[in-house]
Amino acid sequence: MRLARRRLVQLAAAATIAPAAVRFAWAQAYPAKPIHLIVPSPPAGTFDIVARLVANAAAPRLHQQFVVENRGGAGTNLGTGIVAHAAPDGYTLLLAGSPGAINATLYHNLDFSFARDIAPVASIERAPLIMVVNPSLPAQTVPQFISYAKQNPGKINMGSGGAGSTGHVAGELFNMMAGIKMAHVPYRGEAPAITDLLAGQIQVVFSTPGSALSYVKAGTLRALGVTSATRMEVLPQVPAIAAFLSGYEAVSWSGIGAPAKTPPAIVEKLNGAINAALSDPQLKTRLAAFGAVVMTSTPAEFGKFIAAEIDKWAKVIKFANIQAD
Repeated sequence: MRLARRRLVQLAAAATIAPAAVRFAWAQAYPAKPIHLIVPSPPAGTFDIVARLVANAAAPRLHQQFVVENRGGAGTNLGTGIVAHAAPDGYTLLLAGSPGAINATLYHNLDFSFARDIAPVASIERAPLIMVVNPSLPAQTVPQFISYAKQNPGKINMGSGGAGSTGHVAGELFNMMAGIKMAHVPYRGEAPAITDLLAGQIQVVFSTPGSALSYVKAGTLRALGVTSATRMEVLPQVPAIAAFLSGYEAVSWSGIGAPAKTPPAIVEKLNGAINAALSDPQLKTRLAAFGAVVMTSTPAEFGKFIAAEIDKWAKVIKFANIQAD
């Protein structure tokens, strides 16, 4: 009887160990075929460029090709949903970013949850926005801008790439912390917002560096501040908004996500390859060209960062009553 019980325990232990051994062996063999990286935005944008740079740098470290697929639409929700519903085998990944954290609150009827259905794999970069104004605006500094806005209610129009875009919520966070009210003017993309800012049709845009940097350097737009906690290397003369509004920070960021329930061993393997790729000085230089700073992390650290971003933008969206287009 004692032998029978012992045999039963051994069989139960073997039943537990066997699947784990299979999963480990599967992870060891990963990747055995090309990896599809879904970019939930159109080609040629900043996120697309980041995806291709990182894919090219990580591929040799995994000895496998990355296939970058642009699946833009629905404010990045289309591509994010594709990955959320994909098989959790490490062969379909997401170029996740700040829009996903914003959309978690902005959209109420999604058939996926960014927080629940996308597993954090590795962060890639973070880039501040630049608060740029038309030079005709009588404000040379952030404090002067706030003072002007308080003295001239309704006279400052803030353009953005659309309702709920990173630039929009950055501006609303500024409203909330400065105690002012700028009128939001949404555009279909950041480029037309910058065009109208140059023409004086609107007064301010919280812009990505890629859209505004050349105009700032040419003097056709005035940079009042950057939205990171510290100054940007490419604009060392422009202060951080946080120097005047303590705690203010709003950055665009990107990283790699995978379908939830992707085996931890595969997530760790991907994390190691991506972090190794990000140590490449040439990649850092390419990212720095459009104001981005490399951001490496463990999957757990990236998960905490995403959770904090979702919580932060949820408060801003509710404060400003932002509605999706």
